[in-house]
Amino acid sequence: MRAPVSIVIPTLDAAEQLPATLASLIEGLSAGLVRELVISDGGSRDETQAIADAAGAVIVTGPSGRGGQLARGAAAATGEWLLFLHADTHLSAGWAQVVDEHLQIPDAAGWFPLRFRAGGFMPRLVAGWANMRSSFGLPYGDQGLLIHRALYAEVGGYPAIALMEDVALARLLHGRMKRLASPVSTSAERYLRDGWLRRGAGNLWNLACYFSGVPTETLARRYERRGGS
Repeated sequence: MRAPVSIVIPTLDAAEQLPATLASLIEGLSAGLVRELVISDGGSRDETQAIADAAGAVIVTGPSGRGGQLARGAAAATGEWLLFLHADTHLSAGWAQVVDEHLQIPDAAGWFPLRFRAGGFMPRLVAGWANMRSSFGLPYGDQGLLIHRALYAEVGGYPAIALMEDVALARLLHGRMKRLASPVSTSAERYLRDGWLRRGAGNLWNLACYFSGVPTETLARRYERRGGS
């Protein structure tokens, strides 16, 4: 029986972050869960594709934009289950068992509770808010998403939009989401650069604008001006 999970990672100049993320996947390989790694690259100019190639990944290329990259990666994947991760999101020890248990629930998508790779009160506060928001059905992409291929196809998959593709898919799932009992950690670089309150407020503003109907292209331009995701 072939391994059930295809891991899909969108990348853009991710050479610094990608090796540690790939190292966190080894547990799943050893457990026989991971069928393949799909790297969906948006035109990296650094060593991202070389790192992916050395890791034995299937490499898909196309225009940058996380929604489109995720959709292309999913289309190239062959696994019964899809595990979407960001290039700077690390799975934690024990994740393979948690994922294996969730494979018995094909009608629900799984998301991981979030931690930041930074110490102090603010990282815990922002991560706590993210996990509370997720419990109401709005996990973001840096928390990962484990979803059966049939359920992914049923809701239409990731839309090829410039921003908020993770929120759009969560809304399509209509609450068919489940917290997984294994945290992931993500980079705090942009919060440290911009300030925890300022960046957190900006993210909330983007979410509010998206719900009010502001085009994602407009939101993406604003987002890139303040340093991207």
